[in-house]
Amino acid sequence: MKFEKYPISETIKQNLAQLGFVRTTDIQFKTIPSIMDGEDVLAIAQTGTGKTAAFAIPIIHQIDYRKNSKRSYGIQCIVMVPTHELAMQIGDVFTKLSKQTKVKTFAMYGGIEQDPQIQKLQSGLDVLITTPGRLFDLIHQGYVDVKRVETLVLDEADHMLDLGFIKDIHAIKRMLTQQHQTLFFSATINKDIKKLAYSQIRHSAIRIQVSPENRVSKNVTHYVMFVEMDDKRFFLERFMTDNPESRVIVFVRTRVRAERVAKAMGRVGIETMTIHGDKDQHDRAEVMNAFKAGSCRTLIATDVSARGIDIPDVHYVINYDLPDKAENYVHRVGRTGRGINKGIALSFCSKEEKVRLEEIQGFLDKPIDVIKIAKEDYAFTLQHPSGEHSLEELMEEMNEWEKNKKKRRKKKA
Repeated sequence: MKFEKYPISETIKQNLAQLGFVRTTDIQFKTIPSIMDGEDVLAIAQTGTGKTAAFAIPIIHQIDYRKNSKRSYGIQCIVMVPTHELAMQIGDVFTKLSKQTKVKTFAMYGGIEQDPQIQKLQSGLDVLITTPGRLFDLIHQGYVDVKRVETLVLDEADHMLDLGFIKDIHAIKRMLTQQHQTLFFSATINKDIKKLAYSQIRHSAIRIQVSPENRVSKNVTHYVMFVEMDDKRFFLERFMTDNPESRVIVFVRTRVRAERVAKAMGRVGIETMTIHGDKDQHDRAEVMNAFKAGSCRTLIATDVSARGIDIPDVHYVINYDLPDKAENYVHRVGRTGRGINKGIALSFCSKEEKVRLEEIQGFLDKPIDVIKIAKEDYAFTLQHPSGEHSLEELMEEMNEWEKNKKKRRKKKA
């Protein structure tokens, strides 16, 4: 359905058009009417399906419709998210969609000086996007007043649960004294998430689940290569040399690994940037801005950033290390193939990681295509990482083989 047919303000429609948003995604089509009707919503949707706009559009419209001027009399909506990066990403979406409306939005998180944030709060806000830590710090200091909140959004609730924020979620819920709407968004669903969700939303809440049988967007093609742990840097070098113009996110297991891989690439003249929990918020923001601007096309990240990177034209996600938790694979590869774009996820799997690969395939409920490497080609890569046959060519060969296999099946049928 086209946005122009929705009963939302013309200003918001213009903002959507300027951003290139013409039609709703599945999650937007299914959730926007319920949110505008004031219903509590439990929404389960894959990452990269447009769920931020699914709640941002109706929230901005409702607040803008109710206000007579740009003056704000208190926070009307709180959006709670698990990480700094996600707060920045969602804050950016709200800023763009609320342009030229009467709605004032702000993203607040820890790791930076709180005085500028306090000044922003005191100037008046309608929508506050925030992480739990900084929110509670400023509530207890008396700078955040929640008595006018009419909508509470819990986004990436599964990750908040993983990070131990369940007490914070219950605490903020108890602070909201007036009747309010709760919107609960999660990329995954299990018994713990269900228990948390049903403790926050009304019994009459609308439950919406988009493509539950596909945990990852169909726009993402998956491959795995069996590579020894100590050889991974050579294969990454080869890949980066073969794809110098591509925007790539490389996921590693730890902060130390991120810096080691970056140094290894630097020694062979490949420019990269790293983002992980050891960097302060200012440095992390600078890295993200540089990656978005294209001044550096390769980002090496830990799972702390897996859900906070919303850049539409990431061509490849490389799992240099397989994640410890199968669910994190979904969030990593969700950084590519966003919206209508296609993307490729390539995993390097060592002998030690085969159990993790099996867990990931079980979680996805389907096998990941294996790129087979001839012994001669493997040995050549270790000596000359930029080989005669690019890894991209090997992936294309795999695609051709899969297509021909399907044709052979049809002929037999």
